[in-house]
Amino acid sequence: MLLSALLKSAEIEYNGADCEIERVICDSRAASAASLFVCIKGFASDGHEFAERAYRLGCRAFVVERDIDLPGDAIFVKVENARRALAKISAAFYGFPAKKLKVIGITGTKGKTTTALMLASILSQSGISCGYIGSNGIEFAGNRFETKNTTPESLDLHYYFDRMVKEGVEAVALEVSSQALYLDRVYGIPFFATAFTNLAPDHIGGAEHPTFEHYRDCKRMLFKDYESKFSVFSATDEAADYMSEHSRALTSTFGLNKGDFYAENIRQFFDGGALGIEFLCHALGESAQVSLPMPGKFSVENALCAIALAHRLGVSIEQCADALAHTYVYGRFELVRTGLDSVFVIDYAHNGFSITSALNTLRQYNPNRLWCVTGSVGGRTVGRRAEIGEAVSRLADIAILTADNPDFEPPLNVCEDIRAAFVRDIPCECFSDREDAIAYVVANVEKGDIVLFAGKGHEQYQFIRGAKIPFSERKLIEKYAMEVAKV
Repeated sequence: MLLSALLKSAEIEYNGADCEIERVICDSRAASAASLFVCIKGFASDGHEFAERAYRLGCRAFVVERDIDLPGDAIFVKVENARRALAKISAAFYGFPAKKLKVIGITGTKGKTTTALMLASILSQSGISCGYIGSNGIEFAGNRFETKNTTPESLDLHYYFDRMVKEGVEAVALEVSSQALYLDRVYGIPFFATAFTNLAPDHIGGAEHPTFEHYRDCKRMLFKDYESKFSVFSATDEAADYMSEHSRALTSTFGLNKGDFYAENIRQFFDGGALGIEFLCHALGESAQVSLPMPGKFSVENALCAIALAHRLGVSIEQCADALAHTYVYGRFELVRTGLDSVFVIDYAHNGFSITSALNTLRQYNPNRLWCVTGSVGGRTVGRRAEIGEAVSRLADIAILTADNPDFEPPLNVCEDIRAAFVRDIPCECFSDREDAIAYVVANVEKGDIVLFAGKGHEQYQFIRGAKIPFSERKLIEKYAMEVAKV
């Protein structure tokens, strides 16, 4: 494709020299002849600083925001906003695949992953092929890929949208993070539907959002600045009115006791090592009994949001209920069945708010003892450690502090930061190696205990001293449970 044709399709004005473009890139290490390098700015680096390396690797076409000193055969396309240009060029390069899909964007502090995966499961089990993109990776038509960010860069998004279209996928449940909206990763995507789950302080400070207000307003962009036919909002979250006030979409609401889609007769069940919750769902004249193989009233809220979105694609409430009975969300209140008389739960809870919510939920099942195994990311998240320590010490019976993704920070330093914030004296052990912590817990649980493994969730690795090391919490729990069962 000629550069001029690509830019015209992307609606970017250009009257300069032309060349053939076979690849669009935003990482200079991927540069080659016939590639177009879009120089975007990140928090840690600026693509403009790597243009010379891309040139040495054969690249001759560059999208820039400022002048760059390169040899005379370099071609420059100057734009005001390179990130938005990347989004528009990526969509054009892949033939605008988002227009061929029903893209459903879900944002909120908590619940994005579970809601999106519930939605994808409901649609796929109801005959509508649906992909998923979010914290748990990328899934569609039997394919699975990892993601670096909750919402990938726009170039990657349109690449995977294109692959989904070619595989016959009809819809995609997309987690839309505040960072994705802030950094224009979803810029220009025509959403079929959007949803807001809830709002609480998170991702504030450092290289994330400068203030809570900034974080909140970035999330609101999904409803204020983006095209969408339908929008779904929580009927109970205090921020819902703020989020929806500029929405031009046809809206509906969900909630535990109110909304267009609401639940009543909520009942928890604890059966044979499995935790769950069931409820009667009412929606627009329909009703159905729903049983979720995961605990917590927040799971009910996530299910209601997914049901409300699926209903917009013609799925009945009864069909939703049938699908949700067989829907398991990897790393989100995931139950690990071991054959022991204790319950092991893996969850991605990694801040005070989410750990508080998780422990409060598990406490409602009246465990013999409630354990919490947790840590925090090394090298950053310092602000989270005190809130984690407060939550664990206030709500758990036993705390096990250990490594999360320690990177270059000694894990025991992180553990001591968490322990220093304890507000109640409870039994506590610290382990620098998370596998040792898992082995200790499995060997020491008693009948009726519930153990929350918080922080890792779906992740299948640990970052240790700059390296990504394979690590499966589920497999290690199963491994040590088998050893205990043999004794």
